[in-house]
Amino acid sequence: MRMKQLIGGLLLAGLCGWAAAQSFPSRPIRMIVPYPAGGTTDIMARTLQEPMQKTLGQPIIVENKAGAAGAIGAREVARAAPDGYTILFSNNGPSSTTPLLVKDAGYDGLKDVAPISQVSAAPLFVMVNAAVPANDLKSFIDYARKQPNALEYATAGIGSLGHLATELFANTAGIRMVHIPYKGQAPTTNAIVTGEVKVLITTSSGTLNNFIKEGKVKLLAVSSSEPSPLAPGVPTVASVLPGYRVDIWFGLLAPAGTPPDVIAKLNDAVVKALALPEVQERFRSFGVIAKSSTPAQLGELIADETPRWTRVVREANIKAE
Repeated sequence: MRMKQLIGGLLLAGLCGWAAAQSFPSRPIRMIVPYPAGGTTDIMARTLQEPMQKTLGQPIIVENKAGAAGAIGAREVARAAPDGYTILFSNNGPSSTTPLLVKDAGYDGLKDVAPISQVSAAPLFVMVNAAVPANDLKSFIDYARKQPNALEYATAGIGSLGHLATELFANTAGIRMVHIPYKGQAPTTNAIVTGEVKVLITTSSGTLNNFIKEGKVKLLAVSSSEPSPLAPGVPTVASVLPGYRVDIWFGLLAPAGTPPDVIAKLNDAVVKALALPEVQERFRSFGVIAKSSTPAQLGELIADETPRWTRVVREANIKAE
């Protein structure tokens, strides 16, 4: 009798889960952005808000849950009910690097979330101050090798993607530089233009692009494995340092255990939104390329880069502020 009751209970639970997936969504969806309002991540999320609502037939409410390098928002989603009604607009930080750097982050970037789709990607720009006597990446590396710890590089903060990417670059190139952390991209831009630092590896921006055009900053390479349409004609770091690859990516994730049918519906809404020319153009204005994926592809991306950043954090002894 007990066995029959157990089997009946399991069947009922399965049917309830199936029914919930079939009716999804039947109420508003919360999209958690783990960064402050007004930043690039937040604006991208809000750009997807309306087209995704049209496909899903329910409102999407964007909520900013900033703090602890994205851990606060990511932790809230990881601990939410796995029903698709709470999702995370993430990037490399909360998914791959923050759990390595923030003590007691409270979630596992691989185990506690389920990928939905990638949303966009962009390379980092490898730049030097105009006074640096090198006009290409190979010449710069040769120049830097001759004067260890004589060149300063800027980052938007300890543990930022730019920090990890620069440490990986220096280690791969066999050079040693001095880290000068700032609070955000704006002061790093000022530092590279004025010569306060000599090197900056960061995402592109309209301001930086203008300084590059004016010759105040030299763009030597992009960090992606392939040349980027965001920087036509600019070589990759990998063309000089084979195997080097860093992309900043953005994507949507749900709590682990979210039903596959629900994930599929959310993925479909993202893919359709990113196919719209106006969304693609809007994203390009932020310095990123709209790029969707399957859930499995985003999962593979996170799984691939996590051990790489683990090695960088350990070897450079990086600890979050």
